[in-house]
Amino acid sequence: MSSDYSYDQEGQFFPFFFVTLSALVVVPVTYSAFKKSTELENTAPRIESSFKPKDADLVEGQKRRQKKKERKMKRILLAIGGWIFIAFNVWWMINTTRSAPKIWDPYEILGLTPGVTERQVQSKYRKLSVTLHPDKARPDESKNETAETINERWVEIIKAYKTLTDEDVRANYEMYGNPDGKQSTSIGIALPKFLIAEGNGKYVMIVYGALLGILLPYFVGSWWYGSQKRTREKVLFDSVGRLFKEFNERMDDNAVVSALSAGEEYKDILKGHKADAGLAQIEKRILAPGTSTTTAAGLTTKDQAKLGDIDDATRRKTLALLWAYLGRIELDDATLNDEKIEIAPTALALNDAFIPICLAYGFTNPTVASYKAAQCIIQAIPPGAPPLLQLPYLNRNIVKQIEESALSSKRRHLTVQVLMDIPALQRRELITKAGLSLPEYDSLVKVASQLPRLVVERVFFKVSGEKYVLPNSLVQFVVKARFIPPGSTSIPDVHPSDLEDDDEDETNTKAAREEEEEARQHQPPLAHAPFYGRDHSPRWNLFLTDARQGKIAVPPFTFQTFNKPILTADGKPTFAMQTLKMQFQAPPQAGLYRFQMHMICDSYVGFDDKRDVAMMVEDESKAEEEDEEDDISEPDEDTIAGQMAALRGQAPAGKPKRKTVTKGDDDESSDEESGTDEDVDSESETDTDTDTDEE
Repeated sequence: MSSDYSYDQEGQFFPFFFVTLSALVVVPVTYSAFKKSTELENTAPRIESSFKPKDADLVEGQKRRQKKKERKMKRILLAIGGWIFIAFNVWWMINTTRSAPKIWDPYEILGLTPGVTERQVQSKYRKLSVTLHPDKARPDESKNETAETINERWVEIIKAYKTLTDEDVRANYEMYGNPDGKQSTSIGIALPKFLIAEGNGKYVMIVYGALLGILLPYFVGSWWYGSQKRTREKVLFDSVGRLFKEFNERMDDNAVVSALSAGEEYKDILKGHKADAGLAQIEKRILAPGTSTTTAAGLTTKDQAKLGDIDDATRRKTLALLWAYLGRIELDDATLNDEKIEIAPTALALNDAFIPICLAYGFTNPTVASYKAAQCIIQAIPPGAPPLLQLPYLNRNIVKQIEESALSSKRRHLTVQVLMDIPALQRRELITKAGLSLPEYDSLVKVASQLPRLVVERVFFKVSGEKYVLPNSLVQFVVKARFIPPGSTSIPDVHPSDLEDDDEDETNTKAAREEEEEARQHQPPLAHAPFYGRDHSPRWNLFLTDARQGKIAVPPFTFQTFNKPILTADGKPTFAMQTLKMQFQAPPQAGLYRFQMHMICDSYVGFDDKRDVAMMVEDESKAEEEDEEDDISEPDEDTIAGQMAALRGQAPAGKPKRKTVTKGDDDESSDEESGTDEDVDSESETDTDTDTDEE
């Protein structure tokens, strides 16, 4: 027996192989390239504003370039090419005539049905020999018959006859499927023959070598080493190392801005001749005289000294550009203005990487300074500058006139909410007198009345299922707050039930937490940041500190989505009560613990909340005493005491019923909380003192 190989020269089978292999790559690439983005920046609503800054075209250009990077053009082209290749192979499969292998059947050749007797076979053979024997049959030209085809047909009839009448031939047929016995094996390969034709093999090997030996290791290596070079915040590890060296426990907002210039990422922006081009012009503009304490770009004397001490040209230009961006300094060169806009998102990414460094050391001041630096970067405002600069059409001179007319000597700067609390007629006169036209004033008020200001209504500590906070228990710090935009009118009163913990599932299981996270799908509008070259979804950072030691007591919990709708369908505020929770372990010793709560929004200046809170940790013995008191029952009628009471004419009270908490019963569920509300006397042991620091 011999074996021979046959290739798919007609293209009956290899298109199936190519389609299957291509689909394994094309389908996932297509999904990743065209799937709808789930990033909050792409799904959140936007604040309506007609304001366009002077550099609006540069800002929009930066956003377009970023979106172009996010489009994954290479994947899209690969997916399109892959589907064209698949379509071509499918077309080939449809238009190719397939020849199915025919099974040799002696009954079919003789025109008999299986199961006939040998006599019937012989009779049929004799009849066929009369008409189909080569000596008697004549070729039929209409059927394209020849003498050769007549002979071949008669040979097949003889084989079929012998198969059904001769025992030895029949045995070969039953064992090998052919009366002639074992045949040679033919192996079909579903590949076109040209791939292995003489002279083409080397090209096939070159393709295999390029795919498996060069391209595959290259892409895997690029992905691996690229992921190893960057942190979770997508910042280079070299930059993180530099930021570690910049850390200082006494850092303020200005010091954080200087530290952010240490990133390696800026070298990709300021390549080659860009490293120091125009540096003298930038420094001249940002160091021009400004206020009595800062330059035109907001640099203090200390900041100027830091800038002058930098020897590295790239870092010095980076810091100068960053201050020019924060100070909204207009540079004469269009390239410098574009670089000024481009470095801001990189600075914010580095700031996100700097925050974990501050948290690792545990100091409060650097952490708060980092969050405030984020506000400055997003709003393009120098540290310590007036919060009113966030509003459209306002600059330093206009804000200075407004503050001089509206502020008392007690306040340093006027906040957006204080400005919007001024009566409308007085506010309009104040702002238009400072230099704004009526259309500009209307646009300013429209934007200010859409800003998502989160106002805290109540804070308290609780332990699920317990009345008191016990040592080492799992404590929840609950914040009840509402989004109330500045200048809002007709604000509904707070319903007492809204201030209670409305978490119906007190089991704290993983499933319950996942359901709660899924419910937090209501997003605030994207940050109104007309000078920032990216879309940014606001984040609220909630954490507790020890004010006496200046340390972080409970690390920040970050909130970007909320459990209740923030806006109605027509864009009006809902004033719905939002619930923010952070969970931590109680201290091991009983006593009164005082904290300072910080709630800082990373996107707006002046919307922060800071207040003192206190948590009372009770000794376990007190909880045990409460349980014992609950277990004391009135005498039943089947006891001696109950019978004596019946003789005195008193009805037995029966067994005490435990109080159960039903879902949706806010009054009863509040009794089960270890609350810290100031106005509940019955829970005074665990009340939270909430002294709010006015901004």
